[in-house]
Amino acid sequence: MSVIVASHSLDATFSALADPTRRAILAKLAERDLTVNELTAEFDMTQPAISRHLKVLEKAGLIAGSREAQRRPRHLMPEPLAEATAYLENYRKFWEERFERLDSLLEEMKMLQKTEKASKKRRPHR
Repeated sequence: MSVIVASHSLDATFSALADPTRRAILAKLAERDLTVNELTAEFDMTQPAISRHLKVLEKAGLIAGSREAQRRPRHLMPEPLAEATAYLENYRKFWEERFERLDSLLEEMKMLQKTEKASKKRRPHR
């Protein structure tokens, strides 16, 4: 497994993702760009509460804002999520290899048990 040093941005990403409301906001923004007011209506939360969540997500680089006339929609930024996915992928590979080895060992043990049972059946009891 290659070693990846956790960067400040990776720490910020995981910290932001630790909150279920922020994950839900990201899920909504994955569907379409939304303004603070639209998110406030979606989550039945106060505008200041949504703004605080958005500030954390923006600081982590997970979302960004744009300006469309009077609207200021927020949209999802893929880079931090790609970095987090790459970081976690190393651990997925590590555990996948371990589980494959465990599966092989269990298969060997099953074969050994079958062989032992078959050899006991062939031997007459004394």
